[in-house]
Amino acid sequence: MGRPWFFLILFLSFPIGLLSKETVKATVVVYGAEAVAETDENFVCATIDWWHPSKCGNQCPFGLSYVLNLDTNHPHLVKAIRAFDPLRIRIGGSLQDQVIYGVGNSSVSPCLEFQESETGLFGFSQGCLSMNRWDELNSLFNKTGAIVTFGLNALHGRRQIGGQEWVGAWNSSNARSFIEYTISRGHRIDSWEFGNELCGTGIGARVGAKQYGEDVIALKAMLDDLYVNYTNKKPSVVAPGGFFDQQWYGELLRVSGPSVVGAISHHIYNLGAGVDPSVIDRILDPSHLGRIAETFRDVQLTVQRNGPWASAWVSEAGGAYNGGSRLFSGTFVDSFWYLDQLGMASIFNTKVYCRQTLVGGVTLLFINLSNTTAFDIKIQPNSTVQTKSPMYELKRMVKWVGKRALNNGWTSKQKKLVGEETSKREEYHLTPKDGQLRTQTMLLNGSPLELTLDGDIPALDPVLVSEGAPLVIPGRASRTVNRPRSPWMSIPLLLSAIANQIAPATKAALDQHQDAYKD
Repeated sequence: MGRPWFFLILFLSFPIGLLSKETVKATVVVYGAEAVAETDENFVCATIDWWHPSKCGNQCPFGLSYVLNLDTNHPHLVKAIRAFDPLRIRIGGSLQDQVIYGVGNSSVSPCLEFQESETGLFGFSQGCLSMNRWDELNSLFNKTGAIVTFGLNALHGRRQIGGQEWVGAWNSSNARSFIEYTISRGHRIDSWEFGNELCGTGIGARVGAKQYGEDVIALKAMLDDLYVNYTNKKPSVVAPGGFFDQQWYGELLRVSGPSVVGAISHHIYNLGAGVDPSVIDRILDPSHLGRIAETFRDVQLTVQRNGPWASAWVSEAGGAYNGGSRLFSGTFVDSFWYLDQLGMASIFNTKVYCRQTLVGGVTLLFINLSNTTAFDIKIQPNSTVQTKSPMYELKRMVKWVGKRALNNGWTSKQKKLVGEETSKREEYHLTPKDGQLRTQTMLLNGSPLELTLDGDIPALDPVLVSEGAPLVIPGRASRTVNRPRSPWMSIPLLLSAIANQIAPATKAALDQHQDAYKD
């Protein structure tokens, strides 16, 4: 049996004034004997949004990219989704709770798209999803192997009583007809998410937690009925898909009870408005990025205390809200925020993380460098590094995302790269083209990550480095390391870990004769 391997992701964003030539030495200690958290196999996820092309603020970012007009046959889109093998796709967004499904007696005729409306939520009327369009979307999902989470309209049948407050029970008739049609066509849905940003104080509209809990009970019962003879994996219920409010979320779980809500989902936009030019300062500020850890921690505790049967999801996250930032969201620098989010989410036991959006908006869907196991990592500066040095900031920017994968599970290409050697580590150096943080072209080990002439995703090949070699990370770069892991720690790493616990003379002797102890 081969050695287990893992992936180490280091996220660096040194202060702007730091010269890239300055070198700071440190020891990276990975506590790999015990996992602190575990993510879903399909952790990385992206959304397809309902925003209409006329959705504009400081920009009109969505264009031909929303649910009703996305070109589902575009070869680049198909190849990009396939490359994740598989990619979870969540269909949802702000206009989700104004969608009528064009099937059954509770539908509308004619089935029209969203229209701008002064009286509608977010400035739009209701919109209709035709079953022809639904079939087209599922054709895309089937040929790419996508795992689908669909967000249902959770306002249907309620009434607005003033301000953002909506009351009354959810009317499930249109959703029932839609799900019946979905099953009859053989369309596979992994999970149904109930509502979008209706929790807590709400965004545009709000529903009380008690009523919401009763409604998800009704949704779960309906799914159990409709899927009673279903031979594949039955879909789960995800809710509420909004901004975290600890009291509201806790009440939802208590009211709905055991095994109703399979995943508690929340949204994250912690960089401010997309129109704000200071977004880049927040991306490069580790202290700002670290503040959202409190939300992840509170979500984890809320699930543990009120609904341990449920998992935690981030079902929508874009950093900068209102379409993202045209200056930064689609560029290299945004990967610092995104990778930090993936790492932070994983250590707080978040199972799924959905990026807004797959296509459209001003966002960047980063390559999938994450898998299923999270470990604890510490950075130990050498004694010559001062507390106020960049290493102080680096401490806040280290996260761990990984998977235990055995050699006998490697692909033939991986085996060819490594051969029989297990003392090599794989390194992925991610840098911006021409050193420009706002470039839309990323370099992997010096090679541009651009589509091939045939429109294929480029090869994501690592650099193989001796296990004992130091990690050299330039300023303002992201780097991942995939190195051997086993119960037997390498001698150089072992000596580094115990350096402060042994006498200098003993350490010197071990350093001198360490070759004799290598495995």
